[in-house]
Amino acid sequence: MTAPTSALLPDWYSEVAKAGLPTTLGIEIVELSESRVVATMPVDHRTHQPFGILHGGASIALAETVASFGAVMLIDRERYMAVGQEINGNHIRAKRDGIVRAVGVPIHVGRTSQVWSIEITDEEGRLVCISRCTMAVVERR
Repeated sequence: MTAPTSALLPDWYSEVAKAGLPTTLGIEIVELSESRVVATMPVDHRTHQPFGILHGGASIALAETVASFGAVMLIDRERYMAVGQEINGNHIRAKRDGIVRAVGVPIHVGRTSQVWSIEITDEEGRLVCISRCTMAVVERR
């Protein structure tokens, strides 16, 4: 995963962003705040399904990545962590190649859960997938 271009990155970002599924899929966080997270992901051999279009699972991985980073911005990271509890997605339009962009915003921020709405669009701003992700806020052990 590549760091956002913004100089206003949280100090914890570089440590958590350097490995895992988001890195494998080429996901890049380009904006990160308490009220909005924006990420991009290539549509290529890493994210295709067998018929050469964007895999729905890759879209869902992008959506949960956005919700996860957003949720972490809203908690005390010393005491708690945010983990995906439920996610759904409606795949609206096929995408063969290029880049998709996910924009996530919190629609509920509670003490033990958060709900994020994520829209994934293509380069022309056309909706590719819409997702809702519930994040559980749990104490670190």
